[in-house]
Amino acid sequence: MAIDKKKKEKDVKVHNITDAEEKKKALETAIAFIEKQFGKGAIMKLGDARAMDVEAIPTGSMMLDMALGIGGVPRGRIIEIYGPESSGKTTVALHIIAETQKMGGDVAFIDVEHALDPVYAKNLGVDIDSMLVSQPDSGEQALEIAEALARSGAIDCIVIDSVAAMVTKAEIDGEMGDTHVGQLARLMSQAMRKLTGVVSKSNTTCVFINQVREKIGVMYGNPETTPGGRALKFYASVRIEVRRGEQIKDGGEVLGNRTKCKVVKNKVAPPFKECEFDIMYGKGISRVGEVLDAAVDLGIVKKGGAWFSYEDYKLGQGRDNSKQFLLDHPDIMAEIEDKIKAAMADDNASIGGKNDKKSKLEEKANAGAGITADKAVSEPENPSDEDFEEFAPIDIDSLGE
Repeated sequence: MAIDKKKKEKDVKVHNITDAEEKKKALETAIAFIEKQFGKGAIMKLGDARAMDVEAIPTGSMMLDMALGIGGVPRGRIIEIYGPESSGKTTVALHIIAETQKMGGDVAFIDVEHALDPVYAKNLGVDIDSMLVSQPDSGEQALEIAEALARSGAIDCIVIDSVAAMVTKAEIDGEMGDTHVGQLARLMSQAMRKLTGVVSKSNTTCVFINQVREKIGVMYGNPETTPGGRALKFYASVRIEVRRGEQIKDGGEVLGNRTKCKVVKNKVAPPFKECEFDIMYGKGISRVGEVLDAAVDLGIVKKGGAWFSYEDYKLGQGRDNSKQFLLDHPDIMAEIEDKIKAAMADDNASIGGKNDKKSKLEEKANAGAGITADKAVSEPENPSDEDFEEFAPIDIDSLGE
């Protein structure tokens, strides 16, 4: 009898309301109950402005901000930056950290590779005295630290460098040469499920740096893939591929290199856009090089043959000489930069007004992608063993029980 009484108490009444006013009141009561139970923001209308606005953190590169479509990487989201060795992945991540600090935010760098250079970070504009740094012993420790920082709500940007360097506790405890199939993929899959909600509620940007590997036996398509299974690919709102281009030389001395970035996934703006910028060794992304390139694309700076000119000023013969002229004359550079920002603002306004006319920079970014969205969707990736690593055999067997 006692059991039947408890069952009756737990029975939930389901109402069938046909009157419009009564339905509206019932909905308001249900929303109020949900918000009281789970907190403000647990449920909201899709058209609510506070739910739709996506804040952004600049990347330190004007061209990359343009390619991302919202002026930087989105806040409260998971970001993946990947590419070959020495392509500029950590440099881009450190610039994001520096820009976060300029906005008054707090940052953390989880150095899984144990390779952070504080001198280089300082040269890029990072305030190393206020940046939190952790060098964890295992992948589990790295991800638990990231979750604890994000859950605190006090950190605006977390960088994990890198996923490929993460080692599980089982691998640390095991012998050299032991096989540990799928352990990192399962770890990342669990971490993504836990982190996604936490970073969204705390408005923390979580940047994962990753390396590339090659699939064996791939005859057609791109053989490259990223370690850590497929979970990070799914949960990341933005994925940026970074590649190193040609070297920048002064005589026989190499001063830096051109860097190519492609936004291969973007949930907050149109994807598949590309951009290029200079990374100078020891200095990071060259702002003056980007200003010159953007000004030429927008027609602010005229290029005739090898000569660059702005209004009545002859900037120089060749790109390097023109860059040096702008460095020597910061007032002219600031004036050009203001005109670029004004042109970009006009382009954004025209997009907001549903004007089909595209900006020159946007056309260049789209043309640089070299691939249409239809083509990208129609070309499936070749599956590899790593794609299925996060599903252990025991999980499959348990389905039949």
